[in-house]
Amino acid sequence: MKKVVTMPKIAIVQESPILLDRDATIEKAVTLIEEAASAGAELVVFPEAFIAGYPAWIWRLRPGGDWGTSEALHARLFHSSVDIEAGELVPLCSAARANQVTVICGMNERDGLQSRATLYNTVVIIGSDGLILNRHRKLMPTNPERMVWGFGDGSSLKVVDSHVGRISTLLCWENYMPLARYTLYSQGVEIYVAPTYDSGDGWIGTMQHIAREGRCWVICSGVVLEHSDLPDDFPDKEKLYPDSEEWINPGDSVVVAPGGEIVAGPMRREKGILYAEVDSVAVATSKRALDVAGHYSRPDIFTLEVNTQVQNSIKFK
Repeated sequence: MKKVVTMPKIAIVQESPILLDRDATIEKAVTLIEEAASAGAELVVFPEAFIAGYPAWIWRLRPGGDWGTSEALHARLFHSSVDIEAGELVPLCSAARANQVTVICGMNERDGLQSRATLYNTVVIIGSDGLILNRHRKLMPTNPERMVWGFGDGSSLKVVDSHVGRISTLLCWENYMPLARYTLYSQGVEIYVAPTYDSGDGWIGTMQHIAREGRCWVICSGVVLEHSDLPDDFPDKEKLYPDSEEWINPGDSVVVAPGGEIVAGPMRREKGILYAEVDSVAVATSKRALDVAGHYSRPDIFTLEVNTQVQNSIKFK
């Protein structure tokens, strides 16, 4: 691993995927990594479920009333998902190594080891050497997301060392889970990455709160999607999305410094790459007054136990 860079340049990719097309989306991601690296970025962050798209339709389907559409869309999502064990992320890992950047990318992950059918909302951290440093599956899919994704476990609630500092991830509304946040604070997270479908002033306020609470850099990478990003053969396209000018999701990517100051973004209803420099040294110095996992904690009163075992309900003898 390269020497840690104390002032790395961060690139948040706020671009739409090639919706429901895994290979084309990965190819697009490789191109965007190359673009960000050429601009001097050393950490490149993609949104939640970038490969090959967040299933935004779940918020518009009628429970029990749009079964045929739901089945057709899920089939498309399944076949555009990623089987990591089968090597389907190799192009992304190769791009990270070739460009000497750390890459964080959200995806629909297909279980390739057990049922071979369950999907997970997954985010991976790929080091600048091309190796996967962590694979985190969303612990609790939000509301109708539970009809799409399975549940993750505590084995991936970890902070990893990279050449840009100590980094970790939580997905979307996982960031509202205080014990999950504290698990990362307690491991000395410096760059806290939150890929998300959520947006708006309330969500940005949450990102600022996390930066104040954890005294870490918060990198929020938001999903951006327009009507024009939907493929022509998208099932029930005009019924679900009748407004051809609609921004289905606005993005709102943002970078927040330790203490809560917004230093880049929010990038709203716009596609592109949001850049910012972060100072990892500032993380430790910002904790002089408040260190929730250090001098401001009360371990004589509070304790937190985290089950970090992989939850495998199938055992072979």
